Amino acid sequence: PYAAPPVGPLRWRSPQPAAAWTSPRDATRFGTPCFASPLPGPMQGPPQSEDCLTLNVWTPAMAGKHPVMVWIHGGGFEFGSSAQPGYDGTVLAKHGVVVVSFNYRLGVLGFLAHPTLDREGPASGDYGLQDQVAALRWVRANIAAFGGDPANVTIFGESAGAHAVGILMASPLAKGLFAKAIAESGAFWDSEHGSLSTHAEATARGVAFQQQMAATDLAALRALPAEQLNAAGRWDVRRDPGTTVFSPSVDGYVLREAPAATFARGAAAKVPLLAGWNAREETPLFLPRALPHDTPDAFRAGEAQLFGADRTAVVEAAYPSADPARSSATLVGDLVISEQTWEMLALQQQARRTGVYAYQFSFTSPYSPIANHTAEVKYVFGNLSPPPPGRGGGAPGERDRATAERMTAYWTNFAAKGDPNGPGLPNWPSYAGPGSQLLAITPDSTSAAAETGTDRFQLIRSYRQTGRLPDRWRTVAP
Repeated sequence: PYAAPPVGPLRWRSPQPAAAWTSPRDATRFGTPCFASPLPGPMQGPPQSEDCLTLNVWTPAMAGKHPVMVWIHGGGFEFGSSAQPGYDGTVLAKHGVVVVSFNYRLGVLGFLAHPTLDREGPASGDYGLQDQVAALRWVRANIAAFGGDPANVTIFGESAGAHAVGILMASPLAKGLFAKAIAESGAFWDSEHGSLSTHAEATARGVAFQQQMAATDLAALRALPAEQLNAAGRWDVRRDPGTTVFSPSVDGYVLREAPAATFARGAAAKVPLLAGWNAREETPLFLPRALPHDTPDAFRAGEAQLFGADRTAVVEAAYPSADPARSSATLVGDLVISEQTWEMLALQQQARRTGVYAYQFSFTSPYSPIANHTAEVKYVFGNLSPPPPGRGGGAPGERDRATAERMTAYWTNFAAKGDPNGPGLPNWPSYAGPGSQLLAITPDSTSAAAETGTDRFQLIRSYRQTGRLPDRWRTVAP
C-alpha cells in the first residue's frame, strides 16, 4: 500500500498515509483493482474494491542505484489496473531498471467534483491524480530499499497514462518527483470536444450525479455502496469520457490551468521527454466517436461545424471529404491522441531545446496486424504473449521479437540517461521541432525519418487559445 484505503470518510478525499505494519506482508500477488467501468470487449476484469491503492515493484537487484521507471496505466481514467498481464515489468527489469506500477482511483470514485467537497479540503475532483502524486512520493521515500535511485525516476504511461504524464509535468504537486518522462499516445487530456473540463463543469456534473442518485447531501452520497456508485457512473465506449463522465479537470489544486497552457508558457517540468503516437490511433476505441461519415456531405457538415465554414479549403486538404470514412477516422485519432502528443513534444522542445525524442509507430506483423491504439505497449514491455483465443493475430515472429528488443532498449536507455541511443541501436535523433526527424518504427525498419501529419496537427493547433481548444466543440456531433 502507498496510501490508506480511501473508504468510509476517506472516500473523495486526498490520499492519506498508509498504516504501518510489523508482521510479514504477502507481496506475491497484485492488490485488488480499483472500481472501474467494464473493460471494452468480451473480457471482464477481476473483482474490484475501494481498498485498492497499492503498487508493485520489479527489481534487478535489491542493492545498488538503478534507474526507476514508474508506469501509469491507461483506460481513459475509467477502467484498467496495474495487474493487467501486458504491464508485467519482468523483462524491463532485466534491462537494469526498477519498475513500479500502481492502481489509482477511477471514474466517479476518483474524479467526482462537488461544491461541498471543495469546502472540506483542497479543490475537489482530481483524487485519482492525487493518488498518482502519492505513489510518486512513496517511490521517492522508499525505492532505495528496492535498489532504485530516487533521484533518477522516469514516469511513463500510455493513453490515459500518457495524459497523466502530461498533467503531472504541468502540476505543481508533482514538482521534483521525477527526472524524465515518457508519453505513449497522450498529453493534455484533450478530446474531440475540446480541452479538459473546467472546475465549474466538473462540479455541475457532480451535483447532477447527486441528484441522479437521489442523495439529499454529500453524506448520503458517501453512504451509498461503491458498487452502486460505480454502476451509475459507468462510461460508455461511444461517449467522450473527458466531457460526459468523471475524469481529470482543472481543479485549481492539481491543475491550475489547462496543461497545454502550462507547456505553452514554458512552465511545465523541464525534464527530458520521449513521446509519440501510433499510425491508427482511432482503432478501435475512438471510431464510435468520429464525425458522421455516411456521405461526403455529412462529413463536410461536421467539418464545418468543428472548424468553421470559412476554413473549407484548408480542412479539405487535411481531411478530404472524398473519403469520409478514412478522414473521419484520422480526425478523431488526431483530436483525441496524435495532435496533442505532437504539440507537447513541440512545446517541450521549444522550452528545452535538447533532450526531447519523438517517435511514430506503424509497425505491423501477423502477430500485431494493426498499429492501433495500445499496439506499441507489448513491445515496450517485451511481453509478446500470443493473443487469447478468438482475439485474432498469430504467434510473435522474429520481426516482433527484434522490434521489442529495440524498444525495451530505447526506453530503458532513456530512463537511465535521458537519451534512448545505445550500442547496436539505429540512431534516434533529438527532436528539433515540428516537421523535423523522429524515429519511425515501421514493418520494414526502425530508423530516423521525417515526421508525417504535421499539416493536420498545425491545423488543429491553430484553434487553441490560451492553452484551450474551443469550448464550442462541446456541442459538435456525435
